[in-house]
Amino acid sequence: MSIRKASTPSHGGRISAFLRANPDAPTPVLDLSTGINPFSYPIPALPAHAWSALPDPDDLTTLEQIAAEQYGVADASRVVAAPGSQSLIGLLPLCLGGQNRIVNIAGPTYAEHAASWVLHGHRVVQTCSFPGSFPDPDQNPEASISIVCNPNNPDGTRYMLSDLRTLSDRMADRNGWLIVDEAFADFEKGIQSIGTIQHSAAIALRSFGKAYGLAGLRLGFAILPPDHADFLRRILGPWPVSGAAITIARAALTDHAWQQATITRIQAAAERLDTLLISKGFEILGGTHLFRLTRHPESIMIHDRLSQAGIMTRRFDWDDRLFRFGLPESNCDWNRLDQALS
Repeated sequence: MSIRKASTPSHGGRISAFLRANPDAPTPVLDLSTGINPFSYPIPALPAHAWSALPDPDDLTTLEQIAAEQYGVADASRVVAAPGSQSLIGLLPLCLGGQNRIVNIAGPTYAEHAASWVLHGHRVVQTCSFPGSFPDPDQNPEASISIVCNPNNPDGTRYMLSDLRTLSDRMADRNGWLIVDEAFADFEKGIQSIGTIQHSAAIALRSFGKAYGLAGLRLGFAILPPDHADFLRRILGPWPVSGAAITIARAALTDHAWQQATITRIQAAAERLDTLLISKGFEILGGTHLFRLTRHPESIMIHDRLSQAGIMTRRFDWDDRLFRFGLPESNCDWNRLDQALS
C-alpha cells in the first residue's frame, strides 16, 4: 500500500498543451489518449427550446427514468443526472459527509478519485492491485470508503457483481460505502452494474459521453440510495443538465439499434488495434473495447515518434513503458498510426 499525496492529475486530451510542447507536429492532431468512442452518436435535430429555454424538470426526470432502464435499475429515483461523471466524483465527498475518512482505492486507476477525497481533507490509501487482483478491505480495516473502477482504467480489470456485493456488505458493516466507477462499462460484455442491486452502501457512477462519443456534452449519472440521491440533487441544484444534453441523451439511450451496431463496430476496431500494435512490438496488457493498455521496451523512442507525427497517446508516471491507445476512427487515422509506428 502507498499513501497518495494531493496533486494535479494528468489526463488524456489537452490538445492545446500537446501542440505547445510539439509545435512542429502536423495537424489536425490525432488524439488517441482519451478512450472516448470515436464513432459518436449522430446528434438529432434539436428543437429551438433546447437552447433558448431553461430545461424542464419533467424532461430531466424522464431522462433519469430512461437511464434507469438502460442500466438495469428498478427504482428510477436512485438515478441522478449530472454534468459529467467527473462532477459526481468531485461531489461525492460532500454528499457522503464525514470527516477525516480513510479512503481505500484499488489502483493504479483514474487519479481524480484520489484527488477529490484528498481535496476535502481525507486520507487516501491506494491498494496496489494492478494488474487484476480484487481489493481486500482487510488490508486497510480502518477505511470507510472503498473505490473500484469496473472495468478498471487503464488495465481493464473486471470485477464480478457477487464480489462487489460482498465488498459492499463489508463496507456497510463499517458504516461506510463502496463506490464503483463504471465509466467504461457500457458496451462491455460480462459486466453487471452494482446499481442493479439496491444496496444501502453501494454507489455506481456512469459516463454517457465516453460510450456515446459525446464527451463535450458533459453528462453522467450516479446510482445511489434514494435519500442520498435526493441530497445529491439538492447539491447539484436546479437545471444541472442542459436542455440539449437531455434531448440528445433521451434519443441515444433508447436507440438500441445504434447501440448494437456500435458494439460490433468497436469490437472490430479493438481487434484491429491489437493486431497493429502487436505487429509493431507492443505487448497488450489489457483494456476495454474503447482502449488498449500496452507496453513497449523502447517507449521513449516510440513516444517521441508518435508526438512528432501529431499523435497523442496516454502515458503513466508510475511506469514509463506503458501506453494507452484509444481507437482510430477513419482509415486515414489508421494509416497515420501505422506509418508513425513503422
